[in-house]
Amino acid sequence: MYSPRGGLGLLPAGLLPAGLLAAALLATAPLAATRPTRAVAAVSPNDNTRSAGVVRRDTLHLRLVVQLADWTPEAPDGPVLRVAAFAEEGGAPQVPAPLIRVRAGTIVSASVRNALADSAITLFGLSTRAAARDSIILQPGEARTLTFAAGAAGTYYYRARIGNPSDLVEYDQAGGAFIVDPPEGSVPDRVFVLNIWGQPLDSIRYSNALTINGKSWPWTERLSVVVGDTVRWRVINATGRPHPMHLHGAYFRVDSKGTSFSDTTYAAEQRRLVVTEAMSARQTMLVSWSPVRPGRWLFHCHINFHVTASDARVVPLAHDDHDAESTDPAQHMAGLVLGIEATMPPGVTEREARVSPRELDLFVQEGAKRGHADRTLSFVLQRGATPPAHDSTEIPGSLLVLTRGQPTDVRVHNRLREATSVHWHGLELESYSDGVAGWGVTSGMSSPPVLPGEVFTARLSTPKAGTFIYHTHLRDQEQLTSGMYGPIVVLEPGTVFDPRTDHVHIVGWDSYRDQMRLLVNGDSAYSPAVEMRVGDTHRLRFINIGAAEAAQFTLTRDSVLAEWRPIAKDGADLPASQRAVRKADVLVDVGETYDFAFTAPSAGEWILSLPTGGNGARWSRRIIVR
Repeated sequence: MYSPRGGLGLLPAGLLPAGLLAAALLATAPLAATRPTRAVAAVSPNDNTRSAGVVRRDTLHLRLVVQLADWTPEAPDGPVLRVAAFAEEGGAPQVPAPLIRVRAGTIVSASVRNALADSAITLFGLSTRAAARDSIILQPGEARTLTFAAGAAGTYYYRARIGNPSDLVEYDQAGGAFIVDPPEGSVPDRVFVLNIWGQPLDSIRYSNALTINGKSWPWTERLSVVVGDTVRWRVINATGRPHPMHLHGAYFRVDSKGTSFSDTTYAAEQRRLVVTEAMSARQTMLVSWSPVRPGRWLFHCHINFHVTASDARVVPLAHDDHDAESTDPAQHMAGLVLGIEATMPPGVTEREARVSPRELDLFVQEGAKRGHADRTLSFVLQRGATPPAHDSTEIPGSLLVLTRGQPTDVRVHNRLREATSVHWHGLELESYSDGVAGWGVTSGMSSPPVLPGEVFTARLSTPKAGTFIYHTHLRDQEQLTSGMYGPIVVLEPGTVFDPRTDHVHIVGWDSYRDQMRLLVNGDSAYSPAVEMRVGDTHRLRFINIGAAEAAQFTLTRDSVLAEWRPIAKDGADLPASQRAVRKADVLVDVGETYDFAFTAPSAGEWILSLPTGGNGARWSRRIIVR
């Protein structure tokens, strides 16, 4: 089952036992309210551009306090949360917590005071990096001074756990960045910290504040970048939830991954290009990227419940609420989203030659209900001269086979009774065609939604060969989990897609309500068997475009893992150091694609499988080798 916190095995808010729910609400009541009345300091969102404390000689002197504060993570006149937050003594409380940034070799002298009247706090991360894990408890009113060497250079964080919260609440607003630069300093970068506060509102609804540097979309910072420049970001997941972070319009390079206590900087030959990178709970990463096209883009978590107005707000909307159905990106998105505007360098004009583009017609359809979803929605490609019947559906949507470097215009015909849009996930195309209604822009024109009965032409660019996705980017939960997604395979010029040796496996959800059930290629149980010959190599393509949760594929023979060779991630070829043969087990997070080559060493039968729900159900596919 899926919970608003983003994990399997936890109960959704609507299924919380009444006794546990009542206890959780009583326990959290002093720390949260929509309109607190007792005067306390207001939280200031922290953009992480100023380091806290004062450096004298080789020591950073820092005075921190954890206190009650009123946090407004959304609109200035929006809901107010009474939370525990870090502040520098004498300064405004901040979410995320004040940035600690020093060079390697610096000594840190941090005084921390617990100003909460009725809650102990447990401190994590205020110790030498790469040292053993620490935890320091401060009782109400207690203060301590911690002195330690900063330790190894890297991207880290620190946090305070407030009281002893149950699994039903989250107080991850009391966490911030701890950056240790090398002795010579770092090249310019930005620091983005993900924070979450959450608790049940009642037996049905879960209240969330999901923020980047203290604010939730559309009140998050707007970033300005220049095409061709190198952008460096330190992204810190200070929350207890996983977040697959996705960038529109360009690839980013993963330079390091870490935790509160250690950081691994990858050698140049180990760095991979991605459009989505999974961040586990309390993980950090350093990434770099260069915008390749002007326009407006997004960087966001790809878990549906973390970015939609019906779930990612302090007061969540009903799924049929006006804002949830809005085509305005400031209304239908929320939570963990950053907006990016890329401009061309001064005096440079973008030019893209679209010579004899290939033309496709893709129909957005609704058919007879099937499965657990309330509706059956689908993308159906026109094959031949006759459009598909109005009620025909294919789940997943039709496979689109494109060619690297060949411009392709896809005419999207909307036969639904509501608006939609199509995001071409992973393709480095123009902003106007990216599929975020009202946000993408080219030459001053904003991307329109595809209204009922209308046609929108998406101008696709395909600079890389690989495995990609297309999916709805509007009314996401209903449309996506009703079937509006499909695979894209981009081939090298002169090659032909052969389904006998090239196998696409795309994961989606069968409804967003109650029991989560995964579908693989539209089925929760099996796909037709694959036949192979000994020594032949087949390509296995894996895509996850479910609403949430990573999908773990395994390939076994007699319950023993087989071996395969990784080829690509998100459509980009993997570096040689990551292409070695390995055990056939892969975790594909939401918004990720992976490609593997499998060569059968001998005759026999292999089983490709994936768990499809919390009740032990599995999808499987037989691979018969002769």
